[in-house]
Amino acid sequence: QETLGFVSRAPRWAIAQKFPAQEEITRLIGIDLQVGRTGALTPVARLEPVFVGGVTVTNATLHNLDEVRRKDVRIGDWVVVRRAGDVIPEVARVVLERREGQPPEFEMPDECPVCGSAVERVEGEAVFRCTGGLFCGAQRIRSIQHFASRRALDIEGLGEKLVVQLVDSGLVNSIADLYSLQQEQLTGLERMGEKSADNLLAELERSKSPDLDRLLYALGIREVGEVTARSLAHHFGSLEKLMEAGEEELVEVPDVGPIVASHVHAFFREQHNREIIEGLQQAGLRWQAPESSDGEQPLAGQIWVLTGALGMPRAKAKSLLESLGARVTGSVSAKTTMVLAGEAAGSKLRKAESLGVDVIDEEAFRELLNSHGVIV
Repeated sequence: QETLGFVSRAPRWAIAQKFPAQEEITRLIGIDLQVGRTGALTPVARLEPVFVGGVTVTNATLHNLDEVRRKDVRIGDWVVVRRAGDVIPEVARVVLERREGQPPEFEMPDECPVCGSAVERVEGEAVFRCTGGLFCGAQRIRSIQHFASRRALDIEGLGEKLVVQLVDSGLVNSIADLYSLQQEQLTGLERMGEKSADNLLAELERSKSPDLDRLLYALGIREVGEVTARSLAHHFGSLEKLMEAGEEELVEVPDVGPIVASHVHAFFREQHNREIIEGLQQAGLRWQAPESSDGEQPLAGQIWVLTGALGMPRAKAKSLLESLGARVTGSVSAKTTMVLAGEAAGSKLRKAESLGVDVIDEEAFRELLNSHGVIV
């Protein structure tokens, strides 16, 4: 467990054994392309409706062109469909003995089916991508949805259908345009009354003071999840410093390797991305930099482990520790600086005691936070 460790929300060592997925046979009547938030083009199988694992399936993912080639999937084929993990429909394989004639192989287009921009495939990657960026309607819609999502800026009321309406009507072409919306524009949309419009405008106003790490996550930079966004925010302390950082500086950040560094660097080199950030500033957004940055974090370099039942939510305790520079891990080792032990603490507490790692209870933890100016 210690060797495999954790990702942001789940232990890598907890692997579940699942029952085989239920499979059914149906006909593939077409292959469409979906354009994702990052511009990734995903081939999607359009199927004759088939009942699989409790639901009627009409679409199934084909993942990428390499998978289409590997499975030799062609329009008109009879295919075996299953729900991967009993959730996501996928084409498992082709029933070759039922193939009629020699249908042509599927080819990826040279142009994005949404905006007409060139499609490229980066060497070493399986994914084809639209180069239109935020100019592509599909990417705009998904970028705005991501920007408003719960773990990003958490703008309640800005759901998928409303985002589609805003983009299709021309009211919103980028995330910065959200903050120039007026009540009369919103009430002219389908199923949007005055009260709903006022509520959305209030949510947009409330979202104008995000923490820097949430803003970085909300921008939708490739490979930058919540943990990486937090590391970048605490390392650089301001968006301006991050925007000017070179790849050599970026790889010095914990959780940032060469690939992530190249994506972050490329994102901030794009002029239209800088224009959108400038538009957010002009709209009144004032993101909050970490209180302790530029090497002034009092717990910088420390490794903490949380165990047992705490009076405050564990996510809050972790966030507070990270705001002071500490790194929170899921397992105790000789490198652990401190263990915060709540009620009914078990094996982690025992291991800390056996290794001679310092242990602190919640009352002492609150006193520590208060001594660093964090009132809880």
